Amino acid sequence: MAANILLVEDEPGIQELLKLNLGQAGHKVTAADDAEGALQYLRTALPDVILLDWMLPGMSGIDLCRRLRADKRYQPVPIIMLTARGEEQDRVSGLDTGADDYITKPFSPRELVSRIRAVLRRRAPQMTEEPVEIAGLQLDPSSHRVIGNGKPLELGPTEFRLLHFFMTHPERVYSRSQLLDQVWGDDVFVEERTVDVHIRRLRLALEVSGHDGMVQTVRGAGYRFSAQR
Repeated sequence: MAANILLVEDEPGIQELLKLNLGQAGHKVTAADDAEGALQYLRTALPDVILLDWMLPGMSGIDLCRRLRADKRYQPVPIIMLTARGEEQDRVSGLDTGADDYITKPFSPRELVSRIRAVLRRRAPQMTEEPVEIAGLQLDPSSHRVIGNGKPLELGPTEFRLLHFFMTHPERVYSRSQLLDQVWGDDVFVEERTVDVHIRRLRLALEVSGHDGMVQTVRGAGYRFSAQR
């Protein structure tokens, strides 16, 4: 479950330690020393997780968290607050501001990796290696296999990622631009109509098992994955 992580931490020693340990766990870490550096990075990229220190020079971590949660673009990104403030009221304040989790310093790198895995499981299940099944359609990320009603299905890498996202977010409508951000990545610049091409390919692959009707077009809005006709 490798993730692109934005670490916002102003203490060089802690920053380097976390970069080392998270890198060893398979994650890619980009570090910012303050809120302004974080916002500059976020203008051009969308990480999978944000690790946010409470006490930052200039804008505090809690204020940055509040600002990010007010912006629809960043609302899906899990935020874990890192802080030396362990009082109950501080934890409540951090979570009420929109943080997904709160971890008090000092903490072990193993605990942090576990917390990252937990928020990804809750907020971004397409990032996990857990198998998913809907209406006889099975997808296993670890083996990269898709089986429909007992029949193995052949999908290209983009169609696999698209199906994985759909199956972990069923019954919701996503626009082309949202699918581009979630499946292709925020830093990849391709035409929105590219999504239509891969939707057609995905439907063709699912025809073998009769699951192609689960990828539904919602006129004027985008696409939805649903077992309901």
